[in-house]
Amino acid sequence: MSVPPNPSAPPTAPAGAPAAGNAAPAAAPQQVLPVPVILGAMLRASKNVSDLIFSPGRLPQVEQGGQLVPVKIHGVTTLTAEDTARIAAHLIGANKSAMEKLRNEGSCDISYSLPRQSRFRVNIFTQRGTCAIVMRVIPNTIPDLISLNLPSQLGDCAHLKNGIVLVTGPTGSGKSSTLAAILNKINQEKAYHIITIEDPIEFLHAHKTATIHQRELHSDTPTFSLALRAALRQAPKVILVGEMRDKETIEIAMEAAETGHLVFSTLHTIDASKTVERIVGVFPLGDQQAIRSRFAKSFRYIISQRLIPRRDGTGRVAAIEILKSTLRTREYLEKGEGSGKSLVDAMRDGELEGMQDFDGEIEKLIRSGVIDMATGLSYATNAGNLGLQLGDFSEPPVPDGATG
Repeated sequence: MSVPPNPSAPPTAPAGAPAAGNAAPAAAPQQVLPVPVILGAMLRASKNVSDLIFSPGRLPQVEQGGQLVPVKIHGVTTLTAEDTARIAAHLIGANKSAMEKLRNEGSCDISYSLPRQSRFRVNIFTQRGTCAIVMRVIPNTIPDLISLNLPSQLGDCAHLKNGIVLVTGPTGSGKSSTLAAILNKINQEKAYHIITIEDPIEFLHAHKTATIHQRELHSDTPTFSLALRAALRQAPKVILVGEMRDKETIEIAMEAAETGHLVFSTLHTIDASKTVERIVGVFPLGDQQAIRSRFAKSFRYIISQRLIPRRDGTGRVAAIEILKSTLRTREYLEKGEGSGKSLVDAMRDGELEGMQDFDGEIEKLIRSGVIDMATGLSYATNAGNLGLQLGDFSEPPVPDGATG
């Protein structure tokens, strides 16, 4: 798949244009707005912008509360393929590795900083022979558990000595923010050596009580697995791996946890059960039982997240599922789930141990009026059972002015 033509190349004259030397006057060249000016205008377009989207045939768009909103910027019309290619070239800059990956694989991930305004995690990809761009907005300040309205028990992750903590959920569900908040707590409270391996680096952590080194894929290391194996020789207490992408990374992460390291990572899975299936499933059938046993012993938490639109239309709220390592959950992981022995049952029964399940949290959000029943049921793990649980609930009318 090829990268669109270099936007700096002179455009060819459209068919039917007047030939050189004719009396028709040359049109004044249209002024092209600098990319940082466009990005700044998009950030100011509305509150709580989470993503910036550039697509040929569309105005620039921002995502707010899960919905795309076009942004009208003076001097910017509907984007052409040349426009998106020019923006992509600016974002990539002198990053030869990213340009090669875009050319050879059809997409690349980079980070980009807009001085004094924001940082971004950027994915540039080709579609129908043109460039499209998605820029995730990264806050300048590192969030904490309170500002993210996360369950207080997640703070216990900062006091773990070893093992694996996984944060899971679909793209855009806040996994990176949750991990940044937990890592920041460790950074503030523990005199540890912390190593992060990210693609790309998102939140920039300064040395506090801990010493923290952040390595970026492609610029500092070619792969997660190589950086993770090297980290075992770099004397960290805590290792953050941006994503468990392959068998080798998962295997080395478990090895690190088994040798006394605390490992944080993410997976694109929807809940705790699917997370276990994904990890076990990347290994050959003959190795899967041994992997189940190892993972059961090494995991400490599986934290899963879903962002659900608020009833009043003011954004989204996080529903959090927490599976904690206990005698019961380790047994279910090692031997597999069965009738009456599901991880969801264990989480429902483990409230006093700091566990919670999606449907229990969604029920609380519905009963408190934060989300409406129809929306809550659409995000539930078992909508039928949750509907029965809410059989006694009568939904109040939507408040005046709400858009939900």
